[in-house]
Amino acid sequence: MTDAINRCSAEETAACCCVDVGTVIDNEDCTASYQRIFASEQEAELMLNTLTGKAKEVESDPCFIHHKIDAVDGGIQLSVDFIFSCQAEALIFQLGLR
Repeated sequence: MTDAINRCSAEETAACCCVDVGTVIDNEDCTASYQRIFASEQEAELMLNTLTGKAKEVESDPCFIHHKIDAVDGGIQLSVDFIFSCQAEALIFQLGLR
């Protein structure tokens, strides 16, 4: 059983394969990004408003939102970065989009 612990980079318990949350969520990456091509600018703006609303539901401190809407081959591209105050909020936001 000791070998199982030594082979892992995270501190795991051999009995239940538990991992310390600090090994997975280190609060380094607080940004959630979204990018998609839409048929029209109206659809892109509607999605931006929807995503912004979802981010506001998750945030504890104000989430900084940087977006760009560009015409590309095949439609209108929406690119958005949501910068949360902590990585857990970014993760909750991303999971909420699934």
